[in-house]
Amino acid sequence: MKKILPFYIVDVFAEEKYAGNQLAVLRHTKVLDTETMQKIAKETNFAETTFIHTDEKDEGGYHVRIFTPVAEMPFAGHPTLGTAYVIRQFIQEKKENTILLNLKVGQIPVQVKADYYWMRQINPVFGSVFSKNDVKEVLGIDATDIDGRFPIEEVSTGIPFLIVPMKQLSAVKKVKINLEKLRTHLNRKDSGALAIFVFCPETYHPQNDLNCRMFADELGVAEDAATGSANGCLLGYLLKNNYFGTDKINIQVEQGYEMNRPSLLKHSGKKVNETIYEINIGGKVQMIAQGDWIL
Repeated sequence: MKKILPFYIVDVFAEEKYAGNQLAVLRHTKVLDTETMQKIAKETNFAETTFIHTDEKDEGGYHVRIFTPVAEMPFAGHPTLGTAYVIRQFIQEKKENTILLNLKVGQIPVQVKADYYWMRQINPVFGSVFSKNDVKEVLGIDATDIDGRFPIEEVSTGIPFLIVPMKQLSAVKKVKINLEKLRTHLNRKDSGALAIFVFCPETYHPQNDLNCRMFADELGVAEDAATGSANGCLLGYLLKNNYFGTDKINIQVEQGYEMNRPSLLKHSGKKVNETIYEINIGGKVQMIAQGDWIL
């Protein structure tokens, strides 16, 4: 007998439909093994697909697993917000303004404030620092495109990203990842980052504070339309390196324009001390479709 599971498609970090980052969410997936989940994620071929084990809470939170088309992830940003949206809209009879997700990285809280969903990410961990020469050929840019006032640095709030500060939008737009150089240059430097995140202070829209792009070919995502996890790492980076000259940050960041999937990610955070940071990333979620997944 065929099993049928409810599934949903949402757009995350999207101010309107058909923007932001697409996410597929399946319910009642405790019956699935890891191999099947991975096959389903490959079938949707979105940057990520999430699986809610049951409609019941465990230790106050909902057990969720996250997959890209090629690998399971301990944490990811837009899947966290999009899954919290589905839980609140379709599982909870009494809609709660704080939803806890039990992920492999730990329990992540998502708060609903007006039309925005906000996640509190775990404390950032700062890793290796690289030179312009280490990354220029990987990105297909000139060393002069990189903003030398700030480091090229690995940061992780569950997934490590290499954060690269750029001077202007034209440099960000011309980035094209050279996979051969990525594997030889960065891996040789003992990099733990499988994804690269570039940003600059020049934006498409004047109301936004930064523009960014994210590349993760090694995770099956050539480019991402909106990356909450990377933006959490970026927020930690901005605070640690005093990018805006303040220990508190409330900004808007645009992503996905080169993919024709414009996205808006809100940052709210502060540097508590040299080792403790508050990292909050928020955005809107748009409902796109729902239906039955036939196993």
